[in-house]
Amino acid sequence: MILNKTRFKKSDFILPQDIFAAGTDTSPITIEWALAELINHPNIMEKARAEIDNVVGRSRLVEEADIVNLPYLQAVVKESLRLHPTGPLIVRESTEECTINGYQIPAGTRLFVNVWAIGRDPNHWEMPLEFSPERFVISEEREKGKAVDVRGQHFQMLPFGSGRRRCPGTSLALQLVHTTLAAMIQCFEWRVNGGNGTVNMEEGQGITLPRANPLICVPVVRLNPLPLY
Repeated sequence: MILNKTRFKKSDFILPQDIFAAGTDTSPITIEWALAELINHPNIMEKARAEIDNVVGRSRLVEEADIVNLPYLQAVVKESLRLHPTGPLIVRESTEECTINGYQIPAGTRLFVNVWAIGRDPNHWEMPLEFSPERFVISEEREKGKAVDVRGQHFQMLPFGSGRRRCPGTSLALQLVHTTLAAMIQCFEWRVNGGNGTVNMEEGQGITLPRANPLICVPVVRLNPLPLY
């Protein structure tokens, strides 16, 4: 049998616990970072909320099918993934010897791709440390080539990796993050420290880039009754 003639490594397999555990914290962390950025930038929050009100209205809850018609919300998520990728380091292994920027990389070398640094590289991004979803908004004034994709086709932004080993849950994660964040924007106003405070954006320790401090804020209902049905 072919199986008996093939030598497999442990890294060639995806274990069941990897499938169930890999996406349990990354999507919530992304939503938490995005909401924190929106609280700290109320003008961006209002712009995203106005788009949802214009497209969805205030008589029903936003749905997955609405996301395609919410380009500014998509830009907000992209910008959050650029600044706060939940996979800040991608692990790869070189298949053959090569030279990169004068450094000789032997075959079989374990490599770490710094996705966090790539997303903040001033060689690729204007004002890289500023939270600005407008950089992803396509208009008549902007070139179509600036429509950066998050699925690994543009190497200046790789929140889900790239190639055959990119995140297999990309589509599910994007559906979950967009829809959940949109519902939180649509249904509530979010206040910190009595409504006048800002959120601490310090990063914590961990392979999924968690926040150093939990996001503690007060949701204030803005739709009465809530359009849950």
